Amino acid sequence: MKNKSVLDEADDIRRAVEMVQLGARMQMLEVETRLSREKLLRIYKEVRGVSPPKGMLPFSTDWFMTWQPNIHASLFHNIYSYLQKTTALDDTDAIIKGYELYCAEVGSCGVEPLLSITRAWRLVRFVDNGLVGAMACSRCGGSFINHPHEIQERFVCGLCLPPARAGKAKRAGTIH
Repeated sequence: MKNKSVLDEADDIRRAVEMVQLGARMQMLEVETRLSREKLLRIYKEVRGVSPPKGMLPFSTDWFMTWQPNIHASLFHNIYSYLQKTTALDDTDAIIKGYELYCAEVGSCGVEPLLSITRAWRLVRFVDNGLVGAMACSRCGGSFINHPHEIQERFVCGLCLPPARAGKAKRAGTIH
């Protein structure tokens, strides 16, 4: 049996703290660190001041296909993919950094992030397992999350072809 490295444990604690600060759920912490559930619970309570929420994580890929969530998911995935190609970050740190950059980008536009870090993490897992994929829009060429078996030549993103009711609720004053 391999001895646990103090440095590896410190790195896992750092990651767990960063993920909790970003709003990660316990399931994500358990998968992405080698820390015990008890230690993760203590970290969560110390960082957030409350016990972690209970319940299952979202599993459906459908959420990522609706208009606004798709734009947010695609933005995050493009940032994450860029970090994977251009840095030496491992997957977990690329998700954390990608999510921070995503939040900063949408925040700079005065928009609230629709994507939680847990959904961003699930999105990466869905892409890795082929449940969804990145596809180029046939009009603008941008890379967007889509079903993997969509006909690529016909795919048009939600920015080039927004749904008929897109943005109407905000103009009517119902979204603040």
